[in-house]
Amino acid sequence: MLPFRVVDRLKFIVERQLVKGAGFQLLVVGFFIGLISLIGGMLVVPQGGEFDDPGSAVWWAFLRLTDPGYLGDDVGTWQRVVSTLLTVLGYVVFMGTLVAILTRWLIAKMEELERGLTPVTLKNHFVVLGWTAQTPPLVAELFSSTGRMQRFLEKHDTQKLRLVVLAEEASAEQAHELGNEPGVGRRAREVILRSGSAIQPDALHRVACLDAAAVIVPSQVHDAGSLVTSDVETVKALLSIAAQARHLNAPLPFVVAEIQDMRKLSVIERAYPGAVEVVAGDVTISRLMVQNVLHPHLSEVYNELLTAGEGSEIFVRGGETAEGLSLGELATQRPSAIVLGLLQPAGSGWNVNLLAPADTIIRREDRVVLLARDYEHTGADPKAEPLPVVERTAARPHTTGGSGAHRVLVLGWNRRVPSLAAEFSSYKGRKFMLNMVSATPLKERQREIDRYGVDLEAIDGQLLEADYMVEDDLRKLNPASYDTVILLSSDRLGSGEEADARAMVGYLQLEEILAEAPRRPQVIMELSDPNNRQLLYGHQSEMLISPMILSHVLAQVALRRELRVVLDELFTVGGAEIQFRDPHDYPLPASADFQLLEKIVAASGDVALGVYRAKANELGRHLQLNPPRKQFLELQPQDRIVVLGTS
Repeated sequence: MLPFRVVDRLKFIVERQLVKGAGFQLLVVGFFIGLISLIGGMLVVPQGGEFDDPGSAVWWAFLRLTDPGYLGDDVGTWQRVVSTLLTVLGYVVFMGTLVAILTRWLIAKMEELERGLTPVTLKNHFVVLGWTAQTPPLVAELFSSTGRMQRFLEKHDTQKLRLVVLAEEASAEQAHELGNEPGVGRRAREVILRSGSAIQPDALHRVACLDAAAVIVPSQVHDAGSLVTSDVETVKALLSIAAQARHLNAPLPFVVAEIQDMRKLSVIERAYPGAVEVVAGDVTISRLMVQNVLHPHLSEVYNELLTAGEGSEIFVRGGETAEGLSLGELATQRPSAIVLGLLQPAGSGWNVNLLAPADTIIRREDRVVLLARDYEHTGADPKAEPLPVVERTAARPHTTGGSGAHRVLVLGWNRRVPSLAAEFSSYKGRKFMLNMVSATPLKERQREIDRYGVDLEAIDGQLLEADYMVEDDLRKLNPASYDTVILLSSDRLGSGEEADARAMVGYLQLEEILAEAPRRPQVIMELSDPNNRQLLYGHQSEMLISPMILSHVLAQVALRRELRVVLDELFTVGGAEIQFRDPHDYPLPASADFQLLEKIVAASGDVALGVYRAKANELGRHLQLNPPRKQFLELQPQDRIVVLGTS
């Protein structure tokens, strides 16, 4: 074995000190400054003169090393040579190296601060654990919910919304993305970004998770076929929060968690013993799609009720605000809102009683469900003129659809297809024929269908292997022969932009084929990237942007947890649902305002919500929910009345 050289050993020792950080680097530089000062002083001591002792000579050398201004004061050739050498070394060692160390340390410290590794010192704030495509619209939802947010803040004794978002790597890129999100803009600077993963205890401490008023856990995106699914990470995050609370003997925060597989609900409840509301992402979108198939044009209702922006929303108010009143009496005192029904306590949950008769008395423990444009419209307005009492009888089922099978063509494949097929099969009173087409291998799709426990025979379902991006394959499917065509955004591509690009090209190709056909089916398109919402402006299909819808649901359930059961009631089989009715279904006069329409519809046990116009207005909108009571509707032959009824 070759012996180590002394130089190599010294270099190694110096290296090990330098890599320990700025403090050790300064010590090494200080050592060299002292060594050079000592050598320089020793070189001029033999000259005598002004140096009374070696200490004075070392001090002289140190001054020349650190300050070049002393160079002109030296006398004698040897002293000037040494002084010049010391000054040059001073530029290199003292000024150059010292400034470089301090500059690098400052830059590293600023980068560390920008990475969001400092724990926040907040209480009663919102925490979003994870950065996905739905995080920016989720932030926009929280910022736009002014009235509902104000009530939430008052409940938690705080004055201002403070929002902390945990991302894998917090950077200026996320801040820029938030700034470009409609509804956020300049308020992006109010969002605190922190780096880390939701399954790391240190990261949970970094966002003060246990001190939060509400924690939202959106579902993360994972590659298809990965053993670590988004639900696994969600469960691990909840376990981490619970473990941290046990370790610190602290109360558990309220959590809204998104999962993809609703069958994991019992696992979530077992993993987190605190207050938790679970939003099933895949099931929610599947429910909305099937409802949209049953009730064409319903996507425009979703885009108003379940996305941020102008229009009406569903609100839930405490029963103490109307205790002792009947629903009919309450409706007379809310001229800018529509009373939909009640939530009544049932054990640890709620009994959803939408379409309750007008004479139902509101109890203190009940919750009132209303449709309004703003939260303040759901409260009493003493200045407003009371409305006449509208008597609504018990709801009566309304027959929808024909007796034949509804033919549905599903183009594309993602993890949501098994839950979509299961949702179709849950409508026992309807007949469907479901053809699911994808370039994904048939065996792989069949395996996922079987794992989900879907009986394809119940919905006359078939798995077909073809690529809808190939025009010949698409023509062979004869899409015009179906009643509904659903275009799905793939979750097997690298990003939402790529998946949506494929779906939109497929849609344009589908439109070209349908333009040649004598009849046009209903077309429903799903998009994954909210930034693509304006690319197909004026399209003829119905569009669902999954991240925006789920962001709204997560945000609103975090602000009012009872809202989840209301949405479950509206968009699942059975119970109350939003429907489009022909005006001839009701004995309407030739000209009627919305107040008269509301009274006539209530006599049939339904709740009038608004009007769907066959012709779009100047903004491209067909839907008008909760219009002013005195507004005359001037209904045209192809217009439809939007009601809350039962099938």
